[in-house]
Amino acid sequence: MNFYSVIIGTELLNGRRNDAHFSFLNNELLKRGWEQKASFVIKDEPSFIEDIFKLIQKDPDAIMFCFGGIGSTPDDYTRVCAANVFTGGEMEQNKVALQCIIEQFHEEAYPHRVNMANLPINAGLLTNVVNNVPGFSLEERYFFTPGFPSMSQSMVIEALDKYYPKNKEKYRYFLKADCSENDLIDIMKQMPTEIDFSSLPQIKDGKRSVVISVGSYEESKAKKYFSLFEDLLNKKSIKFSLEDK
Repeated sequence: MNFYSVIIGTELLNGRRNDAHFSFLNNELLKRGWEQKASFVIKDEPSFIEDIFKLIQKDPDAIMFCFGGIGSTPDDYTRVCAANVFTGGEMEQNKVALQCIIEQFHEEAYPHRVNMANLPINAGLLTNVVNNVPGFSLEERYFFTPGFPSMSQSMVIEALDKYYPKNKEKYRYFLKADCSENDLIDIMKQMPTEIDFSSLPQIKDGKRSVVISVGSYEESKAKKYFSLFEDLLNKKSIKFSLEDK
């Protein structure tokens, strides 16, 4: 699966607030063996929000967590944007969400807060442990949460635990070599697309080194392609050490 985050908030881009969503989501994904493919921090602009949703929707393996814009103020566009992209514009008053809002706010639920129950059709709900106003999900793949970390974080955990609790194990090997990336490019070119490969160059005290990472869900493949680097380094008498990460 390819995980995406969409963090909506002009106040993040103009520096009035600091983002806490990316690091939290990233940590929760890594604990379960998943990784993000991309993260977007964008302003509260409906057409742009929809463009980002459409971009993610094109990925058949996409899982999206969206933060912000599901409240009841005029600048909360996410519910309508989500409907326009994922449900052909169709929305409905979700009865369960409406009941949650009324139970929480009583007469103060009207006239505005009840609008937070207007969701894209067939939406699932995510529990709000702070004020009982739920987030929502579509197709068990697209998850929409408030901009407040105190509310969104439990929703992220709820969604991951329910639908994506654990990825299969990825086997990964690391080494640090006393050379530049340039010395290893011929081996890098042999890495097939299904291998998770990266190289991280370093310079310390004027000396170059590179950390190589090779990973795969198939242990034999990870070992096979990692050994290509080991063999070349041994052949060229380049010093290297195996690393934990």
